[in-house]
Amino acid sequence: MSPADPARGALAAVAGLLACPECGSGMESRDRMLRCGHGHSFDVAKQGYVSLLTGASTKMTGDTAAMLDARAAFQGGGHFAPIADAVAAAVAADAPSGPVLDGDAVLEVGAGTGYYLAAALDTVPAIGIALDVAKPAARRGARAHPRAAAILADAWRGLPVRDGALRRVLSVFAPRNPSEVARALTTDGRFVVATPTPRHLAELIGPLAMVTVDPDKDRRLGEAMSGHFTPVERTLVEYSMKLTRADVGNVVAMGPSAHHPTPHLEAIPETLEVTASVQISTYQPKGQALRSPS
Repeated sequence: MSPADPARGALAAVAGLLACPECGSGMESRDRMLRCGHGHSFDVAKQGYVSLLTGASTKMTGDTAAMLDARAAFQGGGHFAPIADAVAAAVAADAPSGPVLDGDAVLEVGAGTGYYLAAALDTVPAIGIALDVAKPAARRGARAHPRAAAILADAWRGLPVRDGALRRVLSVFAPRNPSEVARALTTDGRFVVATPTPRHLAELIGPLAMVTVDPDKDRRLGEAMSGHFTPVERTLVEYSMKLTRADVGNVVAMGPSAHHPTPHLEAIPETLEVTASVQISTYQPKGQALRSPS
């Protein structure tokens, strides 16, 4: 069995939850493609993901392969494991136990390496949907977990998901589209959002001139979500990480600072205590979310 086979199986399992990006009708899996009732078809790439990007080129800038390599290396060191555990716990808060339920899925918006989605799927008996606008991320998402389906799509154009099809959506350090998430969730669904606080990686920001966290970010998130969601739970995950200089290099290379001039890492000690500080917020839709026209 090739590495992409589980990914194709996961795509087939979530096909009934998806909506055609061309016409909005339901999708089904046929051979190595997804197809809607109006004849629009989308081939599954050999790496196991399907592209549902249509029309003009997206204006969103996705992560590069180098950025994802650095992030995977950092995540592989276990430095963000407490964050992944807290995210998975929030996703699983009201999830049923037992075997995977037909049609039950967790979608991660801006999935990147699929690290957080995989942690959630290790906790929740569901199929995963790793959605990202970058092809390198879609390739990684297809192999992030045996139950993960990877979709290339721009969340700001709209989630290629049917109205009320999902019970859980996840966004970690990623842009989000609250109105679309509300549309795609069931009325009792959960939207788990992880955002850095101003203390996150604070010891590195000054010495390395890294991109800072907007101190007003928490308020702006609340305002963006308030029209569609009600907050139900918040958890602060904060702890100290012991990072090597190589770890610090990966931190710089895996995020928005990678787009700026390379800092002088030799000024950083061989090992350094660095703060991880992330807010995990859980939301539920306000009443019956606005549905798109049928």
